[in-house]
Amino acid sequence: MPFYHKLGNIPHKRHTQFRKPDGGLYSEQLFSTEGFSNDYSLLYHVHPPTQIISTDEPVNMMPTVAEEKMLKHRSFEGFKVAPVADYLKSRKPVLVNSDLHISLAAPKAGSQDYFFKNADADEMLFIHEGSGVLRTMYGELPFGYGDYLVIPRGTIYQIHFKDDHNRLFIVESFSPIRFPKRYLSKYGQLLEHSPFCERDIRAPQNLPTFNEKGDFLIKTKKKGVLYGLHYATHPFDVVGWDGYCYPFAFSIHDFEPITGRVHQPPPVHQTFEAHNFVVCSFCPRLFDYHPQAIPAPYNHSNIDSDEVLYYVDGDFMSRKNVTRGMITLHPAGIPHGPHPGAVQKSIGAKETKELAVMVDTFHPLQLTVEALDIENEGYTMSWAE
Repeated sequence: MPFYHKLGNIPHKRHTQFRKPDGGLYSEQLFSTEGFSNDYSLLYHVHPPTQIISTDEPVNMMPTVAEEKMLKHRSFEGFKVAPVADYLKSRKPVLVNSDLHISLAAPKAGSQDYFFKNADADEMLFIHEGSGVLRTMYGELPFGYGDYLVIPRGTIYQIHFKDDHNRLFIVESFSPIRFPKRYLSKYGQLLEHSPFCERDIRAPQNLPTFNEKGDFLIKTKKKGVLYGLHYATHPFDVVGWDGYCYPFAFSIHDFEPITGRVHQPPPVHQTFEAHNFVVCSFCPRLFDYHPQAIPAPYNHSNIDSDEVLYYVDGDFMSRKNVTRGMITLHPAGIPHGPHPGAVQKSIGAKETKELAVMVDTFHPLQLTVEALDIENEGYTMSWAE
C-alpha cells in the first residue's frame, strides 16, 4: 500500500454511471490483490476488460529444483547469467520456496510485442543495470539504475528498455509486498523515524488511453504455467483511476541509512516486508562512531531465516572477492559473520560505499538448476584461515 493516488478522469461517486462522449458507459473495474477487504483501486475502461477471443497452448514455467535440502553457505555469480533477447525468457529462477521465487535476468529487450500479467505473485524488480519505462494500465513509470519497481499481482504491464544492456534482480512474492509495519502510523502514513517517506515513492505518471480493437496477447502466469490469452481490445484503455493499489517505484539511492554509536542490526535496513520474508537495502553510510566501535558486523546465528545478499556496487568490508551481481546464501542453522581479517581491518574506518539488496526468508530456500550453473565452488570453506 503506497498512498492514495489518482490519474485521468473519474466520476464523482464510485459505482455510478460514468458515460463516454457518445453516451455509452465506461467499464468500471475494481482491482485488489486481497479480495474486497483490503487496499484497492477503481479503473475505468473504454471497453470491458473481459473480451478473450482466443488462447494459446500453455507453457510450463515452474522452476526445476536441484537441491531441496542443504546446510552450507553458497555463493553465485549473478552476472554469469547470459543475456537473452526476450524479457520473460531471460528470467532465471535461482532460489525458491513456497513464499517467493528469486530470479536473475539479463534481458536484451522488453516485452513490446506482448503484455505480461503475473496472476500468482507481486513482483519486485530491482534494476541493477539499464533504464526504461514500465507501462501499465495505471500509466507510466520511468526507471533506472537502483530502482525498485513493485508491481501488484494481476497488473498487466509492458517493460521497455532503452538499450540491450540490462540486469535485474527479481523477487516474486506470493503475498502482498508492503512497507514495514513499524514505520507506519495506524492510518498508514510513513512515520518520522522511517528511512524513507512518501516523497520518495514514485507513482505512475501520464495516462495514455489506447482505444484500440484487434488482437492483443497478454501472457498470463498462473500456478507456474504461462497462458497466452488474446483480448479483443487494448488493455491500456483506461481513462482514469484512483485508489491505493498500483505499481510504484522507489530508488535505493533515496533510502536514508540509520546509524548509531555501535553496530546496528540488519532490521534498520529493512525496506519492504511480505509474508515470511523481508527485503533490506544496504546503502553508503557513515560507520559507528563509538571510540571503540567495530564497524564489521558481528557473527550471528541464522536460526530462523535464510539470508540472501545480492551485491550491487561498492566495497564490502565483511566479504572477500565480492563481484557485482554476486549472490550469497547463508542458510538457517549455521552461524556466519565476517571473513577472516575483516573485523580488524574495519576498525577505524569511517564509512562504507557498499550497495546491496538483502532478502531474509523465514522458510528454507531451494536451489534451482540455474543456480548450480553459476555457483562459486568452495565458498562454504572461505572462513577457514
